[in-house]
Amino acid sequence: MHRIASGELYWTYALGDLRITALRDGYVDMPIGRLRQEGDRPFGDDLPKEVTLVGGQLRLSVNAFAIDDGNGITLVDTGASNAWHPSMGRLPQAMDKAGIDAGTIRAVCFTHTHLDHIHGLVLADGRDAFPRLARLLVPRQELGLFRTEARLARFHAMAEPFDAGDRLGAHVDVVGAHGHEVGHSCFRVSSDGESLLIWGDTVHVPSLQFDRPEVTWEFDDDQDQARESRLRLLALAAEDNHFIAGAHLDSPGIGRVVRSGGGFRFEPL
Repeated sequence: MHRIASGELYWTYALGDLRITALRDGYVDMPIGRLRQEGDRPFGDDLPKEVTLVGGQLRLSVNAFAIDDGNGITLVDTGASNAWHPSMGRLPQAMDKAGIDAGTIRAVCFTHTHLDHIHGLVLADGRDAFPRLARLLVPRQELGLFRTEARLARFHAMAEPFDAGDRLGAHVDVVGAHGHEVGHSCFRVSSDGESLLIWGDTVHVPSLQFDRPEVTWEFDDDQDQARESRLRLLALAAEDNHFIAGAHLDSPGIGRVVRSGGGFRFEPL
């Protein structure tokens, strides 16, 4: 896997015969207390010095990823549009900078249904973001959650479920990664002997959770299960030489995982 183009808000890579584009929707600043250590205790003054803060808060990138197989484009997650903080919602600009026409997005797959991953289906002016969308794939366990989103009501009937182990196309299969949300999922993209794990919110704070994967996040639906999924995916990426792509890794959010001491280390591509 290697970079073939980049610019403001986007980075495009070759993965075998595929093109993977990391698209920056923006960022969100969160309080330190969102991080949880053993016993569900929030961090405070004991936050490791390696963790970089911006204005006293944790800055999380918000990324989506486009998979182009030459016949059409599948988008994994869609950002927040104008549903949350104003520092997000730049996906349409990122796609424009990358030369991706919204009409070429034929499928959207959600890693999970938190608002910073799904609301990009609708532009800030209320129009459909992807006018030729043919498939909308949602983790089966989260169909009910998706269908509570009134702003996305016109997509409720279109949503189709998937499960861990499903094959979503010639190059994409689903790896279960439950815990952060009840159906949180990872997409393994493979071509010509190379594989990429697009793993959603497996890691929120890369400067801490690679080295200390036991650290969880306040918004993890099941912190024990989220911890188990993170450890399993980190080991899979390190041992099977997979690249990874993370929704909240510093943009572009793509790299490798290697074992380091008792934990892991992220090496940006």
